[in-house]
Amino acid sequence: MNYWLVKQEPEDYAWADFVRDGRTAWTGVRNFQARNHLRAMASDDRVFYYHSGKDKMVAGLARAVRAAYPDPTADEGDWSAVDFVPLKSLAQPVTLRAIKGDKILRELALVRQSRLSVMPVTKQQAERLAELGGLRF
Repeated sequence: MNYWLVKQEPEDYAWADFVRDGRTAWTGVRNFQARNHLRAMASDDRVFYYHSGKDKMVAGLARAVRAAYPDPTADEGDWSAVDFVPLKSLAQPVTLRAIKGDKILRELALVRQSRLSVMPVTKQQAERLAELGGLRF
């Protein structure tokens, strides 16, 4: 199993919206590096859901349930989508400030490549995010 982090503006599609819907297709990614990360995802991989914008926090944990397929929202180009289902809300959201202040998490791509919307997370980083968020793996 691999771990990932995806970013979304809560005004566009908040964690609560995702939980309400119960499943979503992660579409609209138009960055080659992020697209390649989507393509590397496998069914059952765990995905941390990050609110970008003013909130700047990891809000929940999801699971990939369908590996990469052609993005149905793409009018042109070679873009991919992945389907997710929500697993758990974090008991304590993990803020960007906490991430930057943590010796394990400060190396996340989220800190180093802040504009990237889909990124890998190491097992150690995933365990630390879960710990800070009050989740058990």
